[in-house]
Amino acid sequence: MAGSNQTRVVISGIGVVSPIGIGIDAFWRSMRSGDSGIDRLKAVPTENLPSKLAAEVKDFQPEAHLYNKKFLKFMSRDIQLGVSAASDAVHDAGISSGVVDPERFGVSFGAGHIPTSPDELVEAVKRCGEDNSFELTRWGEDTMGQITPLWMLRQLPNMPACHISIEHNAQGPNNTITSQDSSALLALSEAMRWIKRGAVDCMVVGACTSNINPIDLSRKNLMDLLSRDEDPRRACRPFDRDRNGTILGEGAAAFVVENYEHAVRRGAEIYAEVIGLGAGCDGHSVSNSNQQNDTGLVRAIESAMYQADLKPSELGHINAHGKSTKIDDQVEARAYHRLFGDDAAKIPITALKSYFGHFDAGSGAVELAASILSIRHSATPATLNYETPDPLCNLDVVHGEIRPLTIPTAMTVSRTSFGQSAAAILRAI
Repeated sequence: MAGSNQTRVVISGIGVVSPIGIGIDAFWRSMRSGDSGIDRLKAVPTENLPSKLAAEVKDFQPEAHLYNKKFLKFMSRDIQLGVSAASDAVHDAGISSGVVDPERFGVSFGAGHIPTSPDELVEAVKRCGEDNSFELTRWGEDTMGQITPLWMLRQLPNMPACHISIEHNAQGPNNTITSQDSSALLALSEAMRWIKRGAVDCMVVGACTSNINPIDLSRKNLMDLLSRDEDPRRACRPFDRDRNGTILGEGAAAFVVENYEHAVRRGAEIYAEVIGLGAGCDGHSVSNSNQQNDTGLVRAIESAMYQADLKPSELGHINAHGKSTKIDDQVEARAYHRLFGDDAAKIPITALKSYFGHFDAGSGAVELAASILSIRHSATPATLNYETPDPLCNLDVVHGEIRPLTIPTAMTVSRTSFGQSAAAILRAI
């Protein structure tokens, strides 16, 4: 079946595993009530960490979501989150064996760096330190045998997509996007291309990340701009004048992305249509975070708006990247003003990392889920902790309480510190 640019692409299933709820109902209830998932970090000791807060997924039981439970021992936390979200999305879409041609069912999934856990290597390291001396040469000579041969399968970023394919017998295209925060939207873009050219009927799309790991926590505390605030209720404050850094988190979201006609034929419930998707990059190396510019984000939004054929006044809301650092939020706000002029201060903005923190690829996917559900429920969630507007941002940040979504469209954006950016526009159908 030949595809065309006129082929419509829709979302027919959603799965969410997040710090504010597992499953779309629990997730949306937290959004409506303004319940944050940021709290004091409990997974690891924090006495030597400058930032002692995080957004952890609580009461997560992966065996309740996965079909092939025997593979759990080969899955890191990141992979468990992603595969669980994907299983929930496929179930939500009403896809079971025989519903979709396996050869026309694919996976495009985002993932980040998946660090090993120290306890996985401790026995091997001990062997290097026998006889009251540490000999690095013993690593290759002897101690590598102490590491399970399947250890690497827990760390490879392509494994979420592989496990999802196995779970659902998806024999079509299978790819992994590793572009940090932009990964989920870039994975969606790839899925749309496959569907529009008629190569597949359905794709599972999403992303997963867990930064709640001793190695990641230590690395991020050294590299990233994390909030040192002691009060979890105020720590993550996107676009607020007094923001002082982001908060680490974990989570995943997944979507069944489908050819509209195929979804209608099988009687699927449709959440929204994807009408525009763009990507861009700043185009030069940035060694100093204070030198970030908005070029990539501007290009991404321009492309998405052009495809969607929308004017700024036709956007119901923008689900911002809203990382809650001084520089990132100002760069993002500058992009909106550069694109939309005076209209930039009139478009409702929500910044949902105030609920669940920042976790690279996974947070972009969870934000996309929130915008889809916002369209479904005709409501834009309020940004938490927004008390004092930053005059250098000058945006209409939704805060205080949830706001009715009067225009049934939404744009969600993601951006990395190196300028890789993506924007997706959705509308009710």
